[in-house]
Amino acid sequence: MIFKELEFEGIFKIDLEKIEDNRGFFSRSWDKKEFEAHGLNSKLVQCNISFNKIKGTIRGLHFQKKPHEEAKFVRCVKGKAYEVFVDLRKNSKTFLKWDGIELDSKGLTGIYVPEGFALGFQTLEDDTELLYQMSEWYKPESSAGIIWKDKELGVKWPITISIISYKDLSLPNLDKVLKKL
Repeated sequence: MIFKELEFEGIFKIDLEKIEDNRGFFSRSWDKKEFEAHGLNSKLVQCNISFNKIKGTIRGLHFQKKPHEEAKFVRCVKGKAYEVFVDLRKNSKTFLKWDGIELDSKGLTGIYVPEGFALGFQTLEDDTELLYQMSEWYKPESSAGIIWKDKELGVKWPITISIISYKDLSLPNLDKVLKKL
């Protein structure tokens, strides 16, 4: 596994290394010791799959509030997606800034996002599937989010939007979320 820290402190792009032969390849997709060696939260309590039928689907921007904040390791296992992360850590030099990374099933790349970030994504192909490995269990009472089109954040989604859930359309603007953090 090759770890590369991005401009946001604590966020790592992780490339999986292939061992190839005439059958195909083998790759390690999780290694507790490797994560710990890089100072990352290696607690793994839940894995989730997000399957999305239609290109242009947006999910997010989601997070869990304290005391149930989650670190996440996200990989695209089918198709292609643009994963967005928003820094909600008040003492961070990148507080309220966002960035994104394209993930696809061919690249064997994942992203590690520590506690204190909101996440969302847009599918760039039909039939896209993402795998999330989580450091905390889902707690509905701690579930929160920011509307995908918040003007203050100004996230630039790469393609035309096709589908957004009613729940995500109902998420509040950033200013309302900040009052509750």
